[in-house]
Amino acid sequence: MKTIDQIAAELQGYDPQALSAYRVNEFLARLVEPVPQSESVSVMDALGRVLAEDVVSPISVPPHDNSAMDGFAFDSRQMPPGKALTLRVVGTAFAGKAWQGTVGSGECLKIMTGAIMPPALDTVVPLEFVQHKDDAIALPPDVVQPGDNRRLLGEDLMAGQPALSKGQRLGPAALGLIASLGIPAVNVCRRVRVAYFSTGDEILSLGDESREGAVFDSNRYTVFGLLSRMGVEVIDMGVIGDDPVLLEAAFRDAASKADAIITSGGVSMGEADHTKAMMKKVGDVAFWRIAMRPGRPMAVGRIEQGEKSAVLFGLPGNPVAVMVTFLAFVRPALHRLMGCSGSESVLLKAHCAEPLRKKPGRTEYQRGIVFRSADGNLQVRTTGNQGSGVLSSMVQANGLIVLHHEQGNVAVGDLVDVMMFEGAL
Repeated sequence: MKTIDQIAAELQGYDPQALSAYRVNEFLARLVEPVPQSESVSVMDALGRVLAEDVVSPISVPPHDNSAMDGFAFDSRQMPPGKALTLRVVGTAFAGKAWQGTVGSGECLKIMTGAIMPPALDTVVPLEFVQHKDDAIALPPDVVQPGDNRRLLGEDLMAGQPALSKGQRLGPAALGLIASLGIPAVNVCRRVRVAYFSTGDEILSLGDESREGAVFDSNRYTVFGLLSRMGVEVIDMGVIGDDPVLLEAAFRDAASKADAIITSGGVSMGEADHTKAMMKKVGDVAFWRIAMRPGRPMAVGRIEQGEKSAVLFGLPGNPVAVMVTFLAFVRPALHRLMGCSGSESVLLKAHCAEPLRKKPGRTEYQRGIVFRSADGNLQVRTTGNQGSGVLSSMVQANGLIVLHHEQGNVAVGDLVDVMMFEGAL
């Protein structure tokens, strides 16, 4: 396990007082390692979990050639080019069991969707394409091509092939795929445990009496929501005041039972230094001033407690800055901790509906509203006031406009990157 200094030495141009957003994620990719433990869970309990190993298909899917349509199955070699074809119907094949008869020359088989295709037949014409009278059908010329509407054995998956890959997070479609293979349980990474708390004497919990100079804690609730959406086990440790004894106890308690610790507040320049001092005392921690807006101050590192080790994310105190730094840095890092492959945030391209002022040299995350214009193109506009304490703007937004480190002013119509909130907020 590498120390903070060892990781820093590996990064060209690493400067903790002026760190680019790219370097932050590069650093965290080296700091965070996936949890090694795994467990077997039933398919019904696997939604949102991360596969600890490949799922190998024990069967071919589909297990036999079958019809993709309700229609009539026949041998396409009988089709005369450009001419109609009349065939006698000799039976009906239903899904769930093989039809036991034979189909000869000039004959066809009425067949239902999913029914096994008899070996000699290779094409299905849908019911609505033919004229059906008594025990015969008339097939117009050129309505089907050889092989149409036939699903081939193993067309989706062949037995012995990986159906799902290690590191894949399981969604509804994946659950259905696993079930279709007859697999009742899968091996998944252990659920990651994340402890979080807010710091500061000025922070009130819900139910406390208001007092002059104090504010109600919003960060705990936004962080709780962000973590819950990720499917981790959440450990809420409340609000810890600016007391060195209480802070040390909180950090050590969190490290003893969590894989990651998130705090908000106490990492900015000029704040009471109890939190930063305690982070240094109990762990291997780096303090950054990131070239970004909002959310410049941040602390990262590890805290050891006995044989356990927890990754630490010390976020700023402003509500919007907490959410931005979580989405930009903490979420990808936690995905890596969870064992997810492809943990980077996916950015959407949209045309900017208004001019944006931006100086190169820092990454800016502006709250945006993505919409579709009359011509069908995706556009994005800001929510207006971009102050780091304006939490209501995060409610209005459906994504963050990401203006990259070297990017300058943006003109109307320019394409910009957007980090969408769907699934996160």
